[in-house]
Amino acid sequence: MTEDGSEQRRVLAAELGEELTRLGWKVTTAESCTGGAIAAAITAIAGSSVWFEGAVVSYADRIKRSFLGVDQHDLDTTGAVSEPVVRQMAVGVLNRLDANLAVAVSGIAGPDGGSDDKPVGTVWIAWAHVDGQEPLSVEARQLHFDGSRAEIQAQTVVEALKGLLAVTRSHPA
Repeated sequence: MTEDGSEQRRVLAAELGEELTRLGWKVTTAESCTGGAIAAAITAIAGSSVWFEGAVVSYADRIKRSFLGVDQHDLDTTGAVSEPVVRQMAVGVLNRLDANLAVAVSGIAGPDGGSDDKPVGTVWIAWAHVDGQEPLSVEARQLHFDGSRAEIQAQTVVEALKGLLAVTRSHPA
């Protein structure tokens, strides 16, 4: 594996593509702290146009609210780096871009911006999926990463891809 984890991201994204192809699903992303890095990892794989719909980089709360449908009250009370917001981001991008599977991330990559409640390295990730036979399902997790801004972003991408793979692997063709 390369020092920056790019080989791990490439392998995970390629495996995700195989799983999505097997299921006939499309994937999309809603990214804040990663700035499109999950989408970049996915689209680095040849043939990804078959199973990747698009992405929304929703760095500003205004974009989270207006494009992804995140509730302003949740932004005001829990902040952008929170479970309610990341869940709404995942569902919003899933619906907007008409995909079967979505991942959303919001976090504090640093080096500034942390607090006692949400230190630098705090990241929320949500995965949403629907396959037509089951109702919408959303899972969210809070993670804490150490390292530089780039290292926190890279770790977030890896965990997002691992979660997408876990969802696809839990579904029969």
